[in-house]
Amino acid sequence: MDTLNVTEKIGLIQQEFHFISCFLDERRVRLWCAARAKAYDLAHGRGGVSAVHKATGISRPRIYKGLKEIESEDKLHKGRVRKSGGGRRKIAEKQPGILEALENLVEPLTRGDPESPLRWTCKSTYQLKDELILQGYEISQPQVGKLLGKLGYSLQSNRKTEEGGEHYDRDDQFRYISEKIIYFQKLGLPAVSVDTKKKENIGNYENKGKEYHRKGQPERVKVYDFIDKELGKVAPYGIYDIGKNTGFVNVGISSDTAEFAVNSIRNWWYEMGRSDYPDAAELLITADCGGSNSNRARLWKTELQKLADELRMTVSVCHFPPGTSKWNKIEHRMFCHITKNWRGRPLLSRETVVNLIGNTRTKKGLKIRAKLDENIYEKGRKITDRELESVNIERSDFHGEWNYRITMSNIQ
Repeated sequence: MDTLNVTEKIGLIQQEFHFISCFLDERRVRLWCAARAKAYDLAHGRGGVSAVHKATGISRPRIYKGLKEIESEDKLHKGRVRKSGGGRRKIAEKQPGILEALENLVEPLTRGDPESPLRWTCKSTYQLKDELILQGYEISQPQVGKLLGKLGYSLQSNRKTEEGGEHYDRDDQFRYISEKIIYFQKLGLPAVSVDTKKKENIGNYENKGKEYHRKGQPERVKVYDFIDKELGKVAPYGIYDIGKNTGFVNVGISSDTAEFAVNSIRNWWYEMGRSDYPDAAELLITADCGGSNSNRARLWKTELQKLADELRMTVSVCHFPPGTSKWNKIEHRMFCHITKNWRGRPLLSRETVVNLIGNTRTKKGLKIRAKLDENIYEKGRKITDRELESVNIERSDFHGEWNYRITMSNIQ
């Protein structure tokens, strides 16, 4: 190598570096350059750093750093590229207060100023970045995302957990209903859960969910959900037999009234209940406190009186406390499976709704029967005090407004 001129020596170093550099990490590159520079100095007295710099393009400070590491007694542990604590300083260290400022923006009600500019806007990482920059901080949108993760935040959707005001006897009423159902089941008497499923538009409208189709050939539906005046909506009223795991849905085309609700129970009895419980003398109904089967609806009670007289049996009713409709058995034992069965499929006609409901099955053996109810039910029917007084109602000592029995009329 001594017979070579400087340019040729630099060329050899460049060639050698080209062959080996792809196998070296950050630390090994600077150590190799430093070792090559040191060997050059030993052979020629000086100029090693400059020669290696010209041959490899590696900066002089980096080569000098490698020389210090070679000569230092404080060697890095095997496998480490940098000393502990090396690398860029974290943004929270460089800009004290940025974490607190960010958290005040994300949670303005509990941690920051209620007048925060982001109080009433979508708190995206881009908007948070812009607001932090206005406050004098230097930060990018990806860095905002990393800081949010460090603070324990993540993107989340709403979750339904708030049930409204909790009644102080809520749990006791749950126990009361449970004991009542167990009692009826031991005696072989029917105990059903009832409720109205949300109304559905009939026609070629979007139905939430996904269904298999050939790629690029999704079901084509209308863009807007304007009600079809001819097809209208349907109101499915469900009756779920808690003991037998069977259900009946009365698909109404009119108003969801108390008369419709009781007629749905009547249809269930004639379609299914009568054959399942031929000797029954009493029926237990568990229902919500609101809607067409509200505990305060006068029409609900007068219609139940008609049902009791017609079926010649006592009708017992237990209502769930206000704000606890999701605890009703029919919600998670029947309605949820109906929704799954027709997901992603337009409800093109009333017959479509009836067939999809009637063909709902589960691995646990749920069977549902559905029927179209074409009766027209009048909204806003008023029940007089005299009519209400004619109802043979026996109220329980425990929350009689929720728990009561309606027996047959004295006049038959």
